[in-house]
Amino acid sequence: MAIRTRFAPSPTGYLHIGGVRTALFSWLHARQHDGAFILRIEDTDLERSTPEATAAILEGLAWLGLDWDEGPYYQMQRMDRYREVLAKMLAAGTAYHCYCSKEELESMREQQRQQGLKPRYDGRCRHRQEPLPGVKPVVRFRSPTEGETVVEDLVHGTIRFQNQELDDLIIARSDGTPTYNFCVVVDDWDMAITHVIRGDDHLNNTPRQMQILQALGAVPPRYAHVPMILGPDKQKLSKRHGAVSVLEYREQGFLPDALLNFLVRLGWSHGDQEIFSREEMIRLFRIEDVHKAASAFNPDKLLWLNAQHLQRMSDPDLALQLRPFLLQEGVSARELDARSSLAAVVPLLRERAKTLVEMAQAAKIFFQAPKEVLEKDREKYLQGQETLLQAAATEFRSLPQWHAEAIHASLQRLADQYADGKLGKIAQPLRVAVAGRAVSPPLDQTLAVLGREETLQRLEYARSWTEKPLA
Repeated sequence: MAIRTRFAPSPTGYLHIGGVRTALFSWLHARQHDGAFILRIEDTDLERSTPEATAAILEGLAWLGLDWDEGPYYQMQRMDRYREVLAKMLAAGTAYHCYCSKEELESMREQQRQQGLKPRYDGRCRHRQEPLPGVKPVVRFRSPTEGETVVEDLVHGTIRFQNQELDDLIIARSDGTPTYNFCVVVDDWDMAITHVIRGDDHLNNTPRQMQILQALGAVPPRYAHVPMILGPDKQKLSKRHGAVSVLEYREQGFLPDALLNFLVRLGWSHGDQEIFSREEMIRLFRIEDVHKAASAFNPDKLLWLNAQHLQRMSDPDLALQLRPFLLQEGVSARELDARSSLAAVVPLLRERAKTLVEMAQAAKIFFQAPKEVLEKDREKYLQGQETLLQAAATEFRSLPQWHAEAIHASLQRLADQYADGKLGKIAQPLRVAVAGRAVSPPLDQTLAVLGREETLQRLEYARSWTEKPLA
């Protein structure tokens, strides 16, 4: 049997990390079995669904590399098919028209509450033969009243639902539009979905959907209901915890593979391994191994994983990812192409940065000469250091070769002459002079990438920062 999974978001808001994890688990299960991953947009909520939300979902999945094999299918384009199935169910007697008014239903529920019963539809229209004039009925599914519906859940195990507790579900509203639970059933049937992987907040819908599928003569798919993601405080995940659009993580400088690595570990593990490549996730993930308990979102863990993935990327790939963030930092395309190679810069930065935003901020010094320096750094490192800057310029001009080893030896000579051999005492003033800040990658490597002429120009410009003598 060919494995077919689906991801079916509703375009009523952004694609957040809970939805991404569901998509990831479905995608991994399909890829692991050489199956198909189907994308379906459940856009029947006309008041809340927006084209912008749909576009954001597609963009988010594309950025993450969760490619789909079929779709996207749109439920609003399948209305004729839903009405066709509804008509067949009405004709077969597995569905019926219900003419109860809102007032009648509320009166019924109030009586049940007074009797200590669970409010539920009592099936009073099940055997009605004649329509009520002037009343537009809803359509209800004729649910079985005896026995039980058993869900063999791949995460939670066997779950039993007593059929007498499940009332007759509305599957079409009075205006003729089908409801969520009905559309999902027809879609999963038509698209031959074999495995439905979704959040456990959908678990109570599952027995109803299975019953409808069985009434249609279809074999229900296997279900796996994954637990929710909690915030660090064990409360429901909210925006303050990180439940924001997945595209915001892109803007914050996270790598797609790092975010997927983080999400796959929320509820699943493989021994003590923390860092997974995409290929390893596909090979090792098992939906049956997903934990039953909810997982907590840990932003520090996400940052750590992102740093690990930054360190493991090739220089050309990392340079490609970094470029748009440098443009956002105000470095022009001309500056990027005219000076240091990005592929030469990234090896100096990957050990320190946790995000692409941090890396871009650190990389600016290689493409834009500093025009100012923090007052505290000027006072601490540069005041009274004009002689050192001049000596460094002379030393650097005389170097026969310009590479990190030669520059390091040159710096040591300056330290021997001006700081009793203490390299740090001359390195910090020179670092502030060429980088405009007291923190940078190793100075010899920084100067090597900057180039001799750029280094000399920056030293000359920095002499204006040394005018006020040290107290």
